Amino acid sequence: MVWLVKYLTRLWRERKERATGQPAVAHAQHPDAPVAARAETVPNERASLARPSAASRGPIALLAHQVRYDVRASLRNPRARFFTFFFPIVLLVIFTGVFGHGNTTIDGTRVKLSQFYVPGILAMSIVVAAYGNLVVSIATLRESGVLKRRRATPAPPALLIAGQALSTLVIVVVMATLLLVIGKLLYGVAMAPAALAAIACTTVVGALAFACVGYAVSGLIGSPDAAQPIVQVTTLPLWFISGVFVPTANLSGTLRSVGSLFPVEHLAAGLQRASIHTSFASAISGSDLLVLAAWGFAAGAFAAWRFSWLPSTATT
Repeated sequence: MVWLVKYLTRLWRERKERATGQPAVAHAQHPDAPVAARAETVPNERASLARPSAASRGPIALLAHQVRYDVRASLRNPRARFFTFFFPIVLLVIFTGVFGHGNTTIDGTRVKLSQFYVPGILAMSIVVAAYGNLVVSIATLRESGVLKRRRATPAPPALLIAGQALSTLVIVVVMATLLLVIGKLLYGVAMAPAALAAIACTTVVGALAFACVGYAVSGLIGSPDAAQPIVQVTTLPLWFISGVFVPTANLSGTLRSVGSLFPVEHLAAGLQRASIHTSFASAISGSDLLVLAAWGFAAGAFAAWRFSWLPSTATT
């Protein structure tokens, strides 16, 4: 009975095709349809549903594809999610809740410590995302052979590096927006539009500079297990002498001088300066941006000379 129904249905569809002159898609895909009909229809359907690859749409599309891939890979990493998003928010809540009612001085202006900690923790989150996560990620990918396989693809190496740097910038912008919204809603740290523009400029320059530093440091690490301890050793002391956890006004002259040698202090100072002014000219700190750019340029040159796509075992 079932076979008879199928046979009659096929006869009806064939008659309908002859009457209209148009092939029936359902008939071509039916299990009982002739093999030739299915062979003609399926490739046509696949051709209509196929989407041009990112590489065929030009370098911009290929770069956008690489950025999307790196952003998703970073967001799927539990360690990166914790240190990039959760940890800075926890520190902001703790420091502001414990010390936020005190006062300090930023660029000659007396403000509450809550006004100090929002840009300070923002500076820390930029360093963690653009430097710390990148160092661990690059060291792990290189030693596991992933970078070697990526280098063997037709994609230009500059595009792979640019995609990772831009994905880091995207994550930094999202985290900066989140911290600024929390500071506004929970602690009343409001900033003028010009100040937000200055913070955006400082954030972009700082993120790119620390991404270059991350590439430079990752080239010196020969083991994924050593990446996280090296990140902690190179950043933890700077949180206390660079105006992130402790105002620089409370430090000795020697510690302030040591802190000013490193880019963390200039990133934190640039963000804190921007948070207290209302005009873009007074909110932007040209000297701090120049120091950050100099660190980024020097680290980028060193990374271009020292960076390797091969695992350390293959180069020894």
